[in-house]
Amino acid sequence: MNEKSDRLHINRRNFLGASAATLAMSAAGKAFAADDLITFWDMVWGTGATYTSAARDLTGRYSPSSGALGVRYQSIPWANWYQTFTSAAASGTTPAVSSGAAFLPFYFMEQGVAAPADDLVSKLDKDGKNDFLPGLLEAMKTDDGYAAVPWSMDLRVIWYRKSLLEKAGAEVPTDWDSYIKAGEALKKAGLVGLGLAAGSTTTDAQHTVSALMINNGGGFFAPDGSLDCVTDRNIETLDFLNELVAKGIIDPYAASYTSDNLANDWKSGRVAMGFGQTGLDKTLPPEIQSDVVVSSPIKARHGDTGTVYYINPLWMFKTTASQSSSEQFLAWYLDNMHVFWSSGVAIDLPVKKSIAELPIIQGNANLVRSINEWQPVGKTIGAQAPHPFAALSAVDGGAASAAFVQQIIQGKTKSKEMLETLQASLKKVVQ
Repeated sequence: MNEKSDRLHINRRNFLGASAATLAMSAAGKAFAADDLITFWDMVWGTGATYTSAARDLTGRYSPSSGALGVRYQSIPWANWYQTFTSAAASGTTPAVSSGAAFLPFYFMEQGVAAPADDLVSKLDKDGKNDFLPGLLEAMKTDDGYAAVPWSMDLRVIWYRKSLLEKAGAEVPTDWDSYIKAGEALKKAGLVGLGLAAGSTTTDAQHTVSALMINNGGGFFAPDGSLDCVTDRNIETLDFLNELVAKGIIDPYAASYTSDNLANDWKSGRVAMGFGQTGLDKTLPPEIQSDVVVSSPIKARHGDTGTVYYINPLWMFKTTASQSSSEQFLAWYLDNMHVFWSSGVAIDLPVKKSIAELPIIQGNANLVRSINEWQPVGKTIGAQAPHPFAALSAVDGGAASAAFVQQIIQGKTKSKEMLETLQASLKKVVQ
């Protein structure tokens, strides 16, 4: 999976300047010999170095029960992450447990090197700790067992700037027709109604298109997991996007936009509406943060609601020195990771109800709406398929998807023709 994208500032999709790997030994000041440790690989999430420091400190507080192994923390940069993992798998040097890209555990399950998380899930059930938000744990299950457990979620929601809609005399949209109406009013006021970045260094536009396809009950795959791009629902979605392009609601400059370009347009007030991550407001100057608001999910042509999300996973490898130690550590980590949100180092949404109920989350109306209204209607880019699978990486950030969104923004090709081209291109890498 190509992880080039617009994740907000320092995050898993565009953090290329990560520091060298850092190590921390567990547990409450207790020293362990190397043979008494399992390794935890953790990517550079959220606020970058600040997050890594918090995660290293959290792991350092872990105290295993008698007979279990301690944990060594190792920070892994996103630069060349795919090669890092696949090379380790080929040489048998994978860690015991790891975080990483959304579809990576499914790849390793298919390769037979990931350890199913079924016993871990059973432990969470037994201990009353299985309080994941609806559908998230289920999205981790494959025919061979749970590929991973969730730890955070990259959810796409519609944001708008209150003052700009008021300036244009536009109402907050509730469905596709009212979105077009609001977009037309914003265009007359010289504003952008659907902010996008579709340049070669980001997958922002791809995420928006995926969100709208899911919004309309479509997607890239059929329920049996086969490619199924050319459907009536997908054609309707592209017709909607084509109308936004034709009416100037989507900025033609978006075809070459980087994530920084789009971020600057949100800050300057040029973009008034668009899909974004749930931490979008945190990237804006303090004086305008209260001006950006998450809308309720909008209804598509047939009354459907929906969006795309990426579930950030934690999973286990068979190379562990002790499977029970891997499971014990992850159960503890899941029960204590609330510190990432209470300390403000996490950008993505929490996946556990107990964390979503924290005052710092409940005091933020945008996060509450995202969790209560958007998360329940979210799906992965597999959408209609029963569960994610390794080949989704070819869709998320691949060359075929990049060319697809470029065609949409250029507005010169009919919807069905674009989908037929996408289907043919994806078939070469998915099936």
